[in-house]
Amino acid sequence: MIKYLESPLTTCTAILLLSLPMAVTAQTKDKKSAKKPAVENQQLTPEQAELLKQIKERNEIASKLKFQEGHVPLKDGLATLNLAAGFRYLDPAQTETVLVQLWHNPPRKEKTLGMIFPASESIDESYGVVISYVEDGYVQDSEAASINYNDLLKEMQEGTREANPERTKLGYEPIELIGWAAPPRYDKDAHKLYWAKELSLGGDPEHTLNYDIRALGRRGVLSLNAVATMDQLKTVEKDMQQVLTFVAFNDGHRYSDYVAGADKVAAYGIGALIAGKLAAKAGLFKLLLVFLAKGWKLLIVAVPLVGAYLRKLLTGRSKEEITTPDTPDTTE
Repeated sequence: MIKYLESPLTTCTAILLLSLPMAVTAQTKDKKSAKKPAVENQQLTPEQAELLKQIKERNEIASKLKFQEGHVPLKDGLATLNLAAGFRYLDPAQTETVLVQLWHNPPRKEKTLGMIFPASESIDESYGVVISYVEDGYVQDSEAASINYNDLLKEMQEGTREANPERTKLGYEPIELIGWAAPPRYDKDAHKLYWAKELSLGGDPEHTLNYDIRALGRRGVLSLNAVATMDQLKTVEKDMQQVLTFVAFNDGHRYSDYVAGADKVAAYGIGALIAGKLAAKAGLFKLLLVFLAKGWKLLIVAVPLVGAYLRKLLTGRSKEEITTPDTPDTTE
């Protein structure tokens, strides 16, 4: 049985009101005066009034979210989430509400499979784990043990820099890939890959953490992408070790169910997954602006556009032969 939980309201409203300049006025015993607008509301600047309005609207949206706990089926029986206590899930439709209305992401054609959140924090204060799936075929993992992840990082940094002019053209700030927050690791028995990147948006000194998990299946790859600030690294790293165990493909869809000669093989391997092939193809680089309540700061989900470094990973194929992800349509 699926259990639904109401989302708690954030404390943003109280914090804002405490921070606004208010005049101390003498109280009157005149009962008629109680019907007049509050003096402090009259003294709000237009910017403060608009901010307060936005907070109330956001809290109203958040209060209507209905979370699920425990056993959650994904994509018509493709896989299953088995959430531990302390975690909760939002379905794809409500995830779209969070991403677009609360976190101010552009709408996207590609829909997610939902999101996972820690249950102890509000939506605005929490990190979130976006779940998606790309059915590009069976990803061979034979190269996993031989990849030089330091060299791969340099190629990713180069690719990120190459993509920045296009990002700027689309109206977004440039990204700098600082380095690994946690180097890539592949569990060959579980067929799961995870790593974390430290990123900077537009030279902002407050860096962003992008923590990724890829679960390999018979016909494609499940992506779990967590976004947070660097000061949440320890919490996210600890939690993601649990999240890593939550997702599992069902019978008939597992990596071990692959039938050689009958099932499609993906045109890329482990290195390309880390470099951004799957994330870009899934449209995750349209999850651009992640809205955090603290300081009303806009942070970025940094997934580089796939460029020259991806072509290096797909050895034996020329630039013309490679089908690269479409550039996102930001006019939607």
